[in-house]
Amino acid sequence: MIWILFLVFVLCLVLRFPVAFSLGLASLTFVILKGIPLIVVPMKMYSGIDVFVLLSIPGFILAGNLMNHGGLTAKIITFCNHITGHIRGGLALANIAASMLFAGISGTAISDTASIGAVMIPAMKKEGYDAGFSCAVTAASSTVGPIIPPSVPMIIAATLSGLSVGRLFLAGALPGFLLGFGLMGVAYYISVKNNFPKLPRSSIGQILRGFLDTFWSLLMTFIILFGIIGGIFTPTEASIIAVLYALLIGTLVYKKLNIKNIQVIILDSMKTSASLMILIGFANLFGWILITEQLPQLVSEEILDFSRNKYVVLLLINLLLIFVGTFMETIAALLILFPILLKVALAVDVDPIHFAVIALLNLMIGLTTPPLGVCLFVSASIGKVSMGKVSQAGLPFLLVSLLVLIVVTLFPELSLFLPRLFMD
Repeated sequence: MIWILFLVFVLCLVLRFPVAFSLGLASLTFVILKGIPLIVVPMKMYSGIDVFVLLSIPGFILAGNLMNHGGLTAKIITFCNHITGHIRGGLALANIAASMLFAGISGTAISDTASIGAVMIPAMKKEGYDAGFSCAVTAASSTVGPIIPPSVPMIIAATLSGLSVGRLFLAGALPGFLLGFGLMGVAYYISVKNNFPKLPRSSIGQILRGFLDTFWSLLMTFIILFGIIGGIFTPTEASIIAVLYALLIGTLVYKKLNIKNIQVIILDSMKTSASLMILIGFANLFGWILITEQLPQLVSEEILDFSRNKYVVLLLINLLLIFVGTFMETIAALLILFPILLKVALAVDVDPIHFAVIALLNLMIGLTTPPLGVCLFVSASIGKVSMGKVSQAGLPFLLVSLLVLIVVTLFPELSLFLPRLFMD
């Protein structure tokens, strides 16, 4: 009967139901047809969200929204423009650098695309950049943030695997920067080839003023990351500190926040957090059904029967995750597939920290993979250009992302060096 579960799930996705409701309706249909007591539904949903570390997610989402509305994100973009604006294609480089500095604190790559893209895409088009290129570089750069700490998807992966959040944060740093600088190289090459514009060189004084303006924004990431890694506070406590910090800086330093817009920000953050928790609850129910039907064991056996070579197995997992990432939101895909595939990876002696980085990198790349990449859709809607044009312009960035994935897969030390250096 397991085919009924997937049939209903896929049908709901085709009908454009939200992923959370698709998971819920598929699970409920299976439970009813299987004759399982309905009390299982709320029990499994509650057990899925009754995890202490998940309390940090609403905090990080609220902190990200406060940053956006409080002027912190705009300061990061302005500072990056001072540093790279005078280079050919400088706005494209600033776009990528802003995503790296923003570091996914808004929650997901999709929200990074929306928040940074809303500022950068119109600015790039106004300066004379090709619209398709502007949207493509925004979509590609948004996949860097959730790899570099702090990262909500990393917290989800830690929850699913029992791994240390601090270790995962450190593990994503080098691959994230490698991906970011790789995308910068492509953006620069394309900009020079197409003679895209550059801005006048900023003076030392402008750069220093830009740094001082941005300092408070950058300090937030530093406090969160080193507080968690240093054992000063838990991820949940870090999220609350991030909220308080963003409130103070947004109201007292940048003076962009007031009682009126704080109320709107809190309400929006509550909606986002509630939808995410519903997704996690339904995904836990969906995952419980898969486990009771022994699907993880079946998948594991099929892959391992095909090959027990570590790199062949990782290649199959990479292909599967990129495919899933093209049409499914990152956190939903993590919740459903990560526990299943982690078991397979462990069977061929892949380090779980290394595998978590590989899995997340795959799903990030899937978000920019034509024809269904979700981040491509978001950036195309902001730039008011066709999906085909954005997809075509994004192919060079996709190729570099795949190259980085191959390097990270083949060289585990890229993921494991920093966790071993700071936490062993």
